[in-house]
Amino acid sequence: MPIQPRSAGSAEEQLSISDALIALPFPEQEGQSRTQHGWGGPGYHIAVLRESRDFWDVPGPETITAAEEELEADLTSLVTVLAERWRSPSVVDLWPHLGLDNPDIEAPPEPLNSLCMLAVSMQMWQVPSTGRWLGLTIGQVDRELPFELLAAVGEFSTLPK
Repeated sequence: MPIQPRSAGSAEEQLSISDALIALPFPEQEGQSRTQHGWGGPGYHIAVLRESRDFWDVPGPETITAAEEELEADLTSLVTVLAERWRSPSVVDLWPHLGLDNPDIEAPPEPLNSLCMLAVSMQMWQVPSTGRWLGLTIGQVDRELPFELLAAVGEFSTLPK
């Protein structure tokens, strides 16, 4: 039996969660955020805006593709709204932050460290007058687990290079 997915039902709710993360003070310690949708720590928040079903008992690849396409549609909707607000996002390649090509590289600061374990790239905006950035991506911890539409907020000092 698949686990019931977590979801912010509408694009408006997903946008509202993202906006709340931008305004929310960062926690002093690692752990669950003050929102029911995510977690955070010093200098960052990460929230799950929408989650697909899990894939433990998937009958075929079309189910996985359909789940990923649904989250891609949500991501596209959010990017469109935020691009009207703050211009087009930067696309950030998260792969180099894993350090697989250079084992001597230090782990990146959060939330990049968590994001690079879940996703390949993210759409990112520098949020005016806040000292923060907002990133959106779709990630997956393992192939049997759900896809997640994620919002991350970090301090400018942790901006991906």
